[in-house]
Amino acid sequence: MREFRTEVRTTLTGVDPGLGRLRLAATATAAMVLAALVMAAVRALTGQPVTVLLFAAVVAMIANLSVNEPELPARRLTTALMLLPAAAAITAGTLLAPMRVLADIVFVLVMAGAVWVRRFGPRGFALGMAAFMPYFFTQFLQAKAAELPWLLLAAVVGIGSTLLLRGWLLAEKPERVLERLVRAFRARVHAVVEAVGDVLAEGRGPSESALAAVRRARVRLNDTALQVVDQLEHLGRDSPSPGDLPLRVVDTELATERLAIATRRLLQEDPPPDRLVLRTLTAGVRGLSRATATPTPADRVPALLDGARRSVDNLAADTGGASERAQRVAFAITRLAEALGRARDSREAADAQPTDDPPADDTDDGKDDTDDGGLELTTRQAVQVLVATSLALVGGELISPSRWYWAVIAAFIVFAGTASRGDVLNRGAQRVVGTVGGVVAGMGLAALVGDQRPVAIVLLFACVFLALYLVRISQALMAFWITTVLALLYGLIGQFSAGTLLVRVEETVVGAAMGMLAGYLVLPKRTRDAFGEALDAAVDASDAALAAAVDRLTGHEPSTTPVELARDLDESLATLRARVKPLGNPLPRRRGRSSYERALRVLTAVDHYARDLARTSDCVVDPDWEPTLRPAADRVRANLDGLRDHLLAGIPHGGAAGAPPAVSSETGSIPRVDTVEPPAEIASAEDLVDAAEAHAARCPDHRRRTDLLAAVRYLRRIDQAVVGLAVDLGAAADPAELPAPTPH
Repeated sequence: MREFRTEVRTTLTGVDPGLGRLRLAATATAAMVLAALVMAAVRALTGQPVTVLLFAAVVAMIANLSVNEPELPARRLTTALMLLPAAAAITAGTLLAPMRVLADIVFVLVMAGAVWVRRFGPRGFALGMAAFMPYFFTQFLQAKAAELPWLLLAAVVGIGSTLLLRGWLLAEKPERVLERLVRAFRARVHAVVEAVGDVLAEGRGPSESALAAVRRARVRLNDTALQVVDQLEHLGRDSPSPGDLPLRVVDTELATERLAIATRRLLQEDPPPDRLVLRTLTAGVRGLSRATATPTPADRVPALLDGARRSVDNLAADTGGASERAQRVAFAITRLAEALGRARDSREAADAQPTDDPPADDTDDGKDDTDDGGLELTTRQAVQVLVATSLALVGGELISPSRWYWAVIAAFIVFAGTASRGDVLNRGAQRVVGTVGGVVAGMGLAALVGDQRPVAIVLLFACVFLALYLVRISQALMAFWITTVLALLYGLIGQFSAGTLLVRVEETVVGAAMGMLAGYLVLPKRTRDAFGEALDAAVDASDAALAAAVDRLTGHEPSTTPVELARDLDESLATLRARVKPLGNPLPRRRGRSSYERALRVLTAVDHYARDLARTSDCVVDPDWEPTLRPAADRVRANLDGLRDHLLAGIPHGGAAGAPPAVSSETGSIPRVDTVEPPAEIASAEDLVDAAEAHAARCPDHRRRTDLLAAVRYLRRIDQAVVGLAVDLGAAADPAELPAPTPH
């Protein structure tokens, strides 16, 4: 029973890493309820229609969702500033409502402007949304001029409720969020380790369901690792330094993935490993599992990690090479235990040691990136949105002159914030599916509720909470609950009918189609030269550092020492970081999935491991290692070069900043833009690195063996990081899914 409770607590910790979804949904819903209660009191005194109450709640929701600045003072200021564009949009939307054609034109221009102002970062995004959504709802609610003062009051109440709750009463402390995310990351590591333990327990020929559980756990681990790194970036310069925690998180993630891959390959071995080996490895994995369980006291973790290492010490120390694949699993257990210990030490060091502010970066002028045609990124996006929403307006009018705005808003939401055609297509399809499901659920709820307004309002807020809680998980689920909200909303304002909801489905389909059309055809995308040049330089520096380190390790003296080349890599990385900054995606709550940010993070990890490899090459030389180490290093360098090719081939120009390159549905690869040569092949170096590791493991001298194995580990980590990003971009096969080679 105790183990069951431990597993439940650990699982719950990982379900919502950092409680980010819960805090977002709960704070936004609480602000909406507070705004609705205040306006309900105003309505009781003045006799205003229920629309003013609903409008205040909507403004509160938008104020919560749109403001995403990391520092609390900036968040408060942006929230307060939202009142200005909101008031202007409410006034314009209400006064223009009787003039349909002019109101429609202004609506499209407001949407284009909301995209254009994103050049000013998160604050620009929030202020743009503060203009767009209130204008839309004045059209949706068919606001009258006599209601204008009360709608303005509702905006003040909605924004004020958000400012009070999110700015003061329920203010989010980044350090506490980071602490929760680190706990969630440990829970995700635990989930992978547990899944690996289940695979080991099955022994020879694990079931597909057990392997699928490992794959799911790895995907969730990766997602949580990205959240931890993002939160570290959000801490701000006045917060305590995170030390090297970001790199330790990456190291732990890669070590965990290595354990999963090595275990799968071991169990595909023929003949299968004997029972004693499996029991030894299972003991080590179970030790890791206990160390990463959420309820485990922090002071017990070092002993548990040490126990996991000692469980496999004899197998890891075997120099006879009797069971190389079993030994690789033992190495993986040892290295994961070491990585977990280093990550824990890194957190403690970050808490104990303040650091100076990082130097100011004067290479970024704060302006948006431009292409060789002179158009700024957000200008190109605004043009695309302008075309998409204009087409949707025409199509929506043909379906229903009174409900055309659903097509327009569908086009805006489907298109805005995407760059690749696959992203546009996926988002559009999800919104259509979610809308259809929401119509069915909404009609059922509305029929059950009938004229019971209090029940309808409670259900409305419950559905809003679910929509906000699930927005990060699925666009389809969000669309489902938002459509259900609209069904209840129509009932509250006396406009509910099945026909109205069916029209919403038709309008959504038309709007999504127009958004996809604009995303495919308007303003072709080209490579960004500044980023490309910096990426070229960083990859060249990485390649030179790796080549020199391998030369030194195999007894060849390079023309430039590996340590000096590693310093050059540091400088190239700093330049790349400056080039990435203006390409950052200002859209809120999109974690580091952009090709730019992820490329930077991968090259940061490469820099870290290349420096470690350079230092190791000064300590040990083994000329006999060349036949296995050289091919492994060449494959890793080729993968790095291939990743460069794929990034440069697929960098969008004029799409949303930070979106991943488009992947061809026909070929599964990133389309080439600037060259006619196909990008270099990317294939995991796992097998070649395994061969180099086998040579190192047979070294009889303990100290030399330790150094050689460390060098292999650094090379493997570089390959894992590079291939991992390539897999995400659709440019390489996941090494965890490839069959293990037949041992020689």
